Amino acid sequence: MLNATAGRPLATTITGSIPRPAWFDQNLGGRTFRHAMGDSRYREQYQDAVSSHIRDQERAGLDIVTDGDCRFDVDVGGQSWFLYPARRLDGLSGDDYPAVGYGSGRGTIIFEAMEARIMPRVSGPIARGRLQYADVFKVAQELTPRPVKFGTITPEVLGLSLANDHYSSYGELVMAMSDAFRAELLTVADAGCRVIQLEEPNVHLASVRRRPGVEELDVSFFVDVFNNTVRGLRERTEVWCHSCWGNTAQQRLFAEPRSYGDALEALNSLDADVITFECASTGGMDLGLIGAAISSDKKVAIGVVDHRNLHVESPEQVADLIRRALEHVEPERLAISSDCGFGREGMTRRIAFYKMVAIVRGANIVRRELGLEEADCRAADPSFAFGS
Repeated sequence: MLNATAGRPLATTITGSIPRPAWFDQNLGGRTFRHAMGDSRYREQYQDAVSSHIRDQERAGLDIVTDGDCRFDVDVGGQSWFLYPARRLDGLSGDDYPAVGYGSGRGTIIFEAMEARIMPRVSGPIARGRLQYADVFKVAQELTPRPVKFGTITPEVLGLSLANDHYSSYGELVMAMSDAFRAELLTVADAGCRVIQLEEPNVHLASVRRRPGVEELDVSFFVDVFNNTVRGLRERTEVWCHSCWGNTAQQRLFAEPRSYGDALEALNSLDADVITFECASTGGMDLGLIGAAISSDKKVAIGVVDHRNLHVESPEQVADLIRRALEHVEPERLAISSDCGFGREGMTRRIAFYKMVAIVRGANIVRRELGLEEADCRAADPSFAFGS
């Protein structure tokens, strides 16, 4: 149900994460979100950080905002994306040291990021446990009238990263995890969330195995997992599927830009309203293929700023990539985003902020050319410049 981007040609947003303010030095750790919010210092810092992130996005002029993934801790390689649900789902216990790497060896940053990731083991039936996603969403949505997009790791990316001591197969484990995530996400939708994003379905990355011993599960299985996870959601909210080429420690999983080409048919089979694609770091190499493959009942979101590059793209660079996308996708079906999240380790808040500003300024250039209403980008308003 398009209730966030409906009637918004070239709607702008970011993927999710934003670097933490330097003063936000409290970590959630293994506590539940509501338990931590009973800690006065954590509550004050958390609410102030979410407010700062949302205000920066409003200053930039984004149409759809996020909470900056403030529930995630400062850690090595962004592992809280995995650990927040892994520490709170029922059926997980103990510690496991997964095999490191994606094929990398010691002396690489990916090795270190993976080496630092200590995951629990699957010891019993998976259930939604204490994820408390709806509470996380409510804190952010209270702070803004703009739609807040809530994102989460997909069941298969998490499930295939765990040692399995309970289920007869990883396929059975992933489907159980899918049921648990679905139950939790329904509470987020029912709390009024207008955009829910599942991050990184194992479709275009099906060949990347998270640990030794995981049997080969084909792409059709991962399509079924995604569609089961969002079953009933599209009647309540707008469902986004985020795809990119990796963000562990803000690194690619592959040395060279990869094409989505072989995965586009499967991505088009996902029960989603919007499919996102990393396009800034690839130079938009797949725009023609994407436009031809993604059906007219779905929207396409393209990344126009690179989360791995500290150089802030110019509005003209952003506008050029949008124009190229419009050769293949109608304005009403095109959304504008970042390639992936800005993370918490490798980028500063200032750089992330000006990348958001570049998204909106570039989109405004194209909106002007198309006769569309421009967004209010207060960060670029010359009347507020010092010394003017």
